[in-house]
Amino acid sequence: MEQLSYEIEINAEPEKVWSVLWSDITYRQWTTAFTEGSFYEGALEENSIVKFLDPKNNGMYSKVIKVIPNEEITFLHLGEIYEGIEVAQEWGDATEAYFLEENEEGTLLRTVINTPAEFKTFFEEKFPKAMNIVKHLSENQL
Repeated sequence: MEQLSYEIEINAEPEKVWSVLWSDITYRQWTTAFTEGSFYEGALEENSIVKFLDPKNNGMYSKVIKVIPNEEITFLHLGEIYEGIEVAQEWGDATEAYFLEENEEGTLLRTVINTPAEFKTFFEEKFPKAMNIVKHLSENQL
């Protein structure tokens, strides 16, 4: 398992950054860095299952293991989805966590990912782009 961490300073309050991360319209915008047309289904509540999908119903499903609105959310990735069919994976502690910390400049957004080694290159290429889109959306939308 590889642990990757990304952070970016955003000139906006944590509530705004949280909204950009998880509101349907802006989620679809910043996740284009990973896959065009990405969206999620499910409630961002502890112990609920969330499906992260592309337009062809491929993606992954995860359990929300911790959520503190406007501060932190952590997903435990459970498996992949192929054309709408869930396929469990033995990923162990494959997690993705978002931390929002208010400071004088606005918000420090930090993401920590525990990922199988085969996904490391993908995340290293895509996550910085995604974080920059979150920054742009947070700083430039009303």
